Amino acid sequence: MQTKTITPMPATVKPGVVTGQALWDLLQHAKENEYAIPAVNVVSSCSISSCLEAAAKYGGPMIIQFSRGGGQFIAGKTANNDNDAACIAGSVAGALHVRQVAELYGVPVILHTDHCQRSWLPWFDGLMEANEKYFAANGEPLFSSHMLDLSEEPLEENVGTCKEYLERMSKVDLLLEMELGVTGGEEDGVDNSDVDSSRLYTQPEEVWEVYQQLSTVPNGRFTVAAAFGNVHGVYAPGNVELKPEILHNTQKFIAEKLGGGDAKPTLFVFHGGSGSSREDIRYAIKAGTIKMNIDTDTQWAFWDGIRAYEAKYHDYLQGQIGTPEGELKPNKCAPDTAYLPQPSTTRHTQVSLTLPLPTLSGSTTIPACRSVPARSSWQSACARPPRTSTASTSCPAGRHAD
Repeated sequence: MQTKTITPMPATVKPGVVTGQALWDLLQHAKENEYAIPAVNVVSSCSISSCLEAAAKYGGPMIIQFSRGGGQFIAGKTANNDNDAACIAGSVAGALHVRQVAELYGVPVILHTDHCQRSWLPWFDGLMEANEKYFAANGEPLFSSHMLDLSEEPLEENVGTCKEYLERMSKVDLLLEMELGVTGGEEDGVDNSDVDSSRLYTQPEEVWEVYQQLSTVPNGRFTVAAAFGNVHGVYAPGNVELKPEILHNTQKFIAEKLGGGDAKPTLFVFHGGSGSSREDIRYAIKAGTIKMNIDTDTQWAFWDGIRAYEAKYHDYLQGQIGTPEGELKPNKCAPDTAYLPQPSTTRHTQVSLTLPLPTLSGSTTIPACRSVPARSSWQSACARPPRTSTASTSCPAGRHAD
């Protein structure tokens, strides 16, 4: 296998949650060295630990992100959710948990929140208040970044609202992720399955408008989730047509407008990454994609580990008393110890798509195909066909439904 030596990690990037300049340096490092940081929606301390274990095992950064529904799940589905109180409390509680343990794993961690449409702004506002309170006490925000998804609104309204929030976010060193075009499929209760296919593809002029407006915000840092046929979830071949060349064309368009030396002035985000072909992923990364959501694949891996464990130890899991070794034999020890799934079967498997990335120790030689590691055992068993690819190059390389 070919190898490639990447540049050392920026000195500002340390183990634990990264924010502000350190976050920006990390994302620029990803762009320059052509890798995307995996983003996984979490719903418990178990899934948080899964992400951190996988990141530590593969030696790279990880994005831990909370959806509105995931935040509510952490707080408890029966908790009072008036004005999104439970969604806010659960997301904040999860972020505080990550901050307590992330540094122990020795890798950089980005704390992020996922899609937020206009009707969910009370959740976003609550998180902003938590960030501002944390910033006043600690000199940095609680989270690293947040996403606003106003992609179903007219461009002017989308950009205008994003700019208003970025002006507030920039004062506490928060990065904004915004979306253009529509990501198809279903996520967190929002169903775009029947959206007009033309809305799945962003135009360069739209991204340029975003770049122009948001770049005027002092200390404003942002990424763009530009749609190029993305769909949340995994589908049979022929149902999804990704066109990552849109990202390349957009970078060229904006670079020509700016007239500078940066050939990739925009940082892109890849939504709906699960089930995508290796070629599409690599080609998107070459266009400046620095974050990739892969939640459907990781949700399935988590379930598949549980399914396999139950099937293997089925006879020991039918009651508290009685095992294949005796009808009166207690089952307490078996589920608690010897028969509990090991990390390799559930927690590591859950984030089996984690990208092998650079360590903090400096220059690291890693496989040239680091953008997508070898298929895990559960993926091989499923043998899921890839999505339809329209990439013009053969270059190699969560409800949460990416």
